[in-house]
Amino acid sequence: MKKQTPLHLGWALIAGGGAPEIELALRLAEYARGLAGMEAYCVRAYADALEIIPSTLAENAGLNPISTVTELRNRHAQGEKTAGINVRKGGISNILEELVVQPLLVSISALTLATETVRSVLKIDDLVSDLQSLMSI
Repeated sequence: MKKQTPLHLGWALIAGGGAPEIELALRLAEYARGLAGMEAYCVRAYADALEIIPSTLAENAGLNPISTVTELRNRHAQGEKTAGINVRKGGISNILEELVVQPLLVSISALTLATETVRSVLKIDDLVSDLQSLMSI
């Protein structure tokens, strides 16, 4: 049976320009500071991976990805949740005022798929490690 998507999710729009990804990365990094051990490491790695999206956007726009993502991260840390990379202006701006939006469903689907892929790879890695342990006995 096909999973039904609520109608309101299909029409929801969020800020574009890397704004949701950098915001989520900041919140996950903050959450990771309260964790310990492997859990903290994994959550922090996921946050770091999310920063690749605005970095790639900046690079594709001909901007310096390091300085652009640093500025974007700082603006979000100061509470500017809709700050994003404005490709037309070549910098960071309130991306909602520029009407740069993306469907929420696309972002949710991308994050879900990426997460499921990583979990599958980790499960396979665990299986291979277990098999190697059994074979060395």
